Amino acid sequence: MLQELEEIWNQAQLAIAATRSLEEIEATRVRFLGRKGRLTQALRKMATLPAAQRPLVGQQANEVKERVERALSERVALLREEALARKLEAEAVDVTLPGQPVMLGYRHPLSLVREEIETVFLGLGFSIAEGPEVELDYYNFEALNLPKGHPARDMQDTFFISEEVLLRTHTSPVQVRTLERLAPQLPVKIIAPGKVYRRDDDATHSPMFHQVEGLAVDTNIRFSDLKGVLLAFVQEMFGPETRLRLRPSYFPFTEPSAEVDISCVICGGEGCRICKHTGWLEILGAGMVHPRVLAVSGYDPEKCRGFAFGMGIERIAMLKYGINDIRLFFDNDLRFLSQF
Repeated sequence: MLQELEEIWNQAQLAIAATRSLEEIEATRVRFLGRKGRLTQALRKMATLPAAQRPLVGQQANEVKERVERALSERVALLREEALARKLEAEAVDVTLPGQPVMLGYRHPLSLVREEIETVFLGLGFSIAEGPEVELDYYNFEALNLPKGHPARDMQDTFFISEEVLLRTHTSPVQVRTLERLAPQLPVKIIAPGKVYRRDDDATHSPMFHQVEGLAVDTNIRFSDLKGVLLAFVQEMFGPETRLRLRPSYFPFTEPSAEVDISCVICGGEGCRICKHTGWLEILGAGMVHPRVLAVSGYDPEKCRGFAFGMGIERIAMLKYGINDIRLFFDNDLRFLSQF
């Protein structure tokens, strides 16, 4: 019996050494240690041995079993190391080779222009305010001196969700919300950039576009302050030689109101096709905050005054970069976007 156990161990050593995969290792384990394995069958013969021989044979059988198990474990570890080495060799990277170029994205021109606008006004002491894009009729119209039935509402081609809820047509509601929140605190100086929505869709209009609303309220704000701020802005955006012109206009939420023009960025004011040979390009609307807007927002129009202005970011970008179709901003054409 002892000789048979030794023979099983020798055969197991040879079989384990000949294995080349984890599957072969498992088959070898079953062959020697499984329920019908060589060692298991040998141990069952112990019942036929004399009682005096059983302890010695049992001890020898346990030692053979432990040696077989140890040999199997060592072979498994070795095979795994060899497999890992082969994988690493196959996937080896030559660090001396040039790297794969990484495709980088491009900043969208509207993002570039918005950040530039924000930087200019932050430098002038303004802060940035935000508000909801799904707005109440009260903030979008009524609090801005546009009561229900006012004819100026027709100019804005509004997307209504319900009678009292709409997609904001300008960022001016942020003006009212900010004044309500801060009243009666002074001074107030904010810009409110963000998306707005109107039912327009052609080469110069989009159903969704971006605006920047500006607001300043204090005890001694004058129209000349508005002109000075806007002149500093346009000269920072378009160059120090840019000239500014204000023309009388009408907005329900400002009084007096003005359309703001700059000298043509293409011809320098000499007259060309872009400016229709006038030398001027309209850029934004502005004016002194209407007393009713101040009063509705919690401020006493007898004690403070303010100015407001609004501009389209797409309009600024089109003038700055010479873009003639607003739809290019939203087509996601890399040939266009990669230029910025």
